[in-house]
Amino acid sequence: MSRLLPGFFAVLGVISLGAWLTAASPVTVARRVPDTSSGPAAGAPKAAPNLSGQLTTGPGKPAALPGDWSCFRGKAHDGIRGDGQRLARSWPAAGPPVLWSLELGEGYAGPAVWSGRIYLLDYDRDKQLDALRCLSLADGAEIWRYAYPLPVKRNHGMSRTVPAVTDKCVIAFGPKCHVTALDPVSGKLLWAKDLVQEFGSTVPPWYAGQCPLIEDGRLILATCGDDLMIALDCVTGQVVWRTSNPRGWKMTHSSVIPMTLQDKRMFVYCGSGGVAGVAADNGQLLWDTDTWKIQIATIPSPLPVGDDRMFLAGGYAAGCMMLRIKLDGEKFVPEPVFRLKDTDFGATQQTPILFEGNIYGVRPGGELACLDLDGQIRWTSGARRFGLGPFLIADGLLYAMDDNGKMTLAEASPSGFRPLAQAQLLQGHDAWGPMALVGGRLLARDFTRMVCLDVSETVK
Repeated sequence: MSRLLPGFFAVLGVISLGAWLTAASPVTVARRVPDTSSGPAAGAPKAAPNLSGQLTTGPGKPAALPGDWSCFRGKAHDGIRGDGQRLARSWPAAGPPVLWSLELGEGYAGPAVWSGRIYLLDYDRDKQLDALRCLSLADGAEIWRYAYPLPVKRNHGMSRTVPAVTDKCVIAFGPKCHVTALDPVSGKLLWAKDLVQEFGSTVPPWYAGQCPLIEDGRLILATCGDDLMIALDCVTGQVVWRTSNPRGWKMTHSSVIPMTLQDKRMFVYCGSGGVAGVAADNGQLLWDTDTWKIQIATIPSPLPVGDDRMFLAGGYAAGCMMLRIKLDGEKFVPEPVFRLKDTDFGATQQTPILFEGNIYGVRPGGELACLDLDGQIRWTSGARRFGLGPFLIADGLLYAMDDNGKMTLAEASPSGFRPLAQAQLLQGHDAWGPMALVGGRLLARDFTRMVCLDVSETVK
């Protein structure tokens, strides 16, 4: 009997776990910890979903407005809007005018904007559909929606990535590492891939947070399975090159960022075991290092600083690091320039912004801070805290949102924290999704709603 008891309790544990996973109304986890059970967030589904889903059209029409915000952090991948449009330096007491608002599924997915259209990854929890929505920038009306069935269990929301769009395609990266490529105008499916099934990827805790990158007609993804990184033809989905994954790194929530370092174009990624640079032309692994890695969750992306450095910041006591890439003959050698504790500067969720020789970000604890390129703090926001909310810079102005949707408008200047306006723009919680700014219209969201605001110079 004593030999049978361990097996009995093992079976009992499996039955209990199965009952919990299949409960009809799972409870939202209060703490931000990943679900490490055998549920959907832990790895591959048993069978690949049917990615050839359904396209439906709506009454929306593209807006006749110039400009775009075509991917994560905008076209230049820097979080800065630099089209020269003048924006309001003050707001009415109630805040900038709300042009329209829209209910969304739970999550933090940010919008991409191209040719008067908004592209947004969303999740229909009632119907269990992963969906890419194309909306009108004019009024938020849906132009089309492409959706395929995919069960996703609540784990601090579902969708959390920003699509990438060109005139040839729009790419979406779903919560369970499913990639869909569609025609940006019609919504017609071009191709779809399951990275878990085809490339050996592992779905990260809290689901996929990597935003797709398009450069020169190629889609760049850090698959972190059989390969570290791959390049696919955006129109056909055919593999252009693959990068070896000699250290077996897993996918994080960070995104691949293009950089030109030491006159070499490369793609830089923060994987589970460190940070690496990959040649843009052929996918060769140029360098990697484990001097920068975060044990719990790597979320912010690397930030290019000049022609030989990058800035890395993280949460969970990681702090920040300035990393220099040296050229020793034909070999790229990474070396730390300085490192700061998280009490000085870090970034739990949002990637900092480099603007006019200074770095702006929200350090752990929620203070907005300005850091110079030698690692010296220029200022902090003090008692004004921002939590995990997003921020961007446009027309010399810093737009910073807190967790609950309160926006602060301040000067983007190293001389001090100088707020110009403040308003409660959203009424929900977890307002963490990246924002976009196009044609004087600011798009922001919380956990379940997106708003479009008029922040143009005409606002008084």
